[in-house]
Amino acid sequence: MAAMQEQTVRQPVRRTGGRSARVRAAVIEATLAALLTRGLDELSITEIAGQAGVHPTTIYRRWGSRSNLALDAVLSGTEAEIPPPDTGSLRGDLLAVIRGIFPFLRTPLGELLVRLALRRDLPEYEAARAGYWAQRFRAGAALFERARARGELRADVDPVLALETLVGPMYVRMLMTGEPLDDALLVRCVDLVMDGIATRAR
Repeated sequence: MAAMQEQTVRQPVRRTGGRSARVRAAVIEATLAALLTRGLDELSITEIAGQAGVHPTTIYRRWGSRSNLALDAVLSGTEAEIPPPDTGSLRGDLLAVIRGIFPFLRTPLGELLVRLALRRDLPEYEAARAGYWAQRFRAGAALFERARARGELRADVDPVLALETLVGPMYVRMLMTGEPLDDALLVRCVDLVMDGIATRAR
């Protein structure tokens, strides 16, 4: 019995993170730096590998292509800058979301995201772009699932359409009309959406 216990104690413990996490963090950091300084067209996996201290095959094995690498880097950066909120109410969550997006779009990473969203001359990045937005909207949908469980949300509400409606005016003013943007407008956008999706009990 003692031998069995000793054998059990000596079994290696699998560590979370470790070298794999460090490699990913280094590659993501180098990719974001390259995207912000030189843009998508000049993205070089060989140079990123050199900056991150790994072999290019490590990047190809994990990400497969430049588009997947760029997608993962931008998504990771966005998640760090705009963490998903959980304020306890749908209105509070939506306010936190739009108040997080608004200043983020004025950062270098936010401006890069807008430029990538507007590109239509790189077919190989279409799937990556679609994947990015699908993942962002899936993350946003969690807010609505919690609201539904609390009884705040109508049963027929489409979470993706609600999010598009919420952020749409902000992008219109930024990219098309140039009309002013301030916190009062963000609050009005949230309340307008809430009037259309919330249960009457609100």
